[in-house]
Amino acid sequence: MKVITNVSDMHQEVRNLKAQTVGFVPTMGYLHDGHRVLIKHAKEENNIVVVSVFVNPLQFNQSSDLENYPRDFERDRQILERDGVDYVFYPEGNKMYPNPLTINMSIVKRTDVLCGQSRPGHFEGVVMVLSKLFNIVKPNQVYFGIKDAQQVAVVDALIQDLNFDIQLKPVPTKREKDGLAMSSRNVNLEDHERQEASEIYQSLKSVQIFIESSSTWTRQEVIDYVRNYLVKRISGEIDYVDCLSFPELTADISKDDDVIIAVAVYYKRARLIDNIILDCNGKIKYGSESDV
Repeated sequence: MKVITNVSDMHQEVRNLKAQTVGFVPTMGYLHDGHRVLIKHAKEENNIVVVSVFVNPLQFNQSSDLENYPRDFERDRQILERDGVDYVFYPEGNKMYPNPLTINMSIVKRTDVLCGQSRPGHFEGVVMVLSKLFNIVKPNQVYFGIKDAQQVAVVDALIQDLNFDIQLKPVPTKREKDGLAMSSRNVNLEDHERQEASEIYQSLKSVQIFIESSSTWTRQEVIDYVRNYLVKRISGEIDYVDCLSFPELTADISKDDDVIIAVAVYYKRARLIDNIILDCNGKIKYGSESDV
């Protein structure tokens, strides 16, 4: 496995790989089994796998959140080498952003809901760093976990709008045994918070049964169902509960639309998100991912 820290060196490696397919997994490090599932899919479907490890400052709204984001590159490097990754792109911040930005990227759809409401500027930072990473790595396929479904919807728009010659590959959520979606931020949960956090996914499973059993459900009924479920069972502060079309992320849901039901909860040192995406018949589109 080769670790690359310089943009020009990454460019040269990519030029040498032109005849092979490149699968790309962008990460911010502190890897867990959810990341490893993405790598597993990338390895199965490509000749070469590139993983980036870069904590992107542009997508953090608060400096404290950026400072508290867990980092351990040596641990990450060992995981990636064990999983057979070919290249790790691990640039320093001044290599990704050597000068003050001249161009700001704005997003006009898909970000005024869910996480976009409480994290202004977050997705602008995401599309900026991904545009840079896509141009540096030049992958054939890029892999994202469906746990960050709004990010998947935004990346879908980025690829389509800017004509990146890249195939987006959403991957089902990897979960703990009790259903909690795996996240680098889970390490920041206190013991009692970790115990009750599994109720987030249970609320989504419960509302899916409700939707399947009702042919006349409404968006507001779904939102109220999940919120009421959580209020009775968790101490965390609910940031949002919503039900939207997917990937358009609008409240205007037709009978033929896929639907996302999404939740975000604040705990003392962690903000947890989760979702399920259902087809027009109420069936789950992306199940939980099996063990790596």
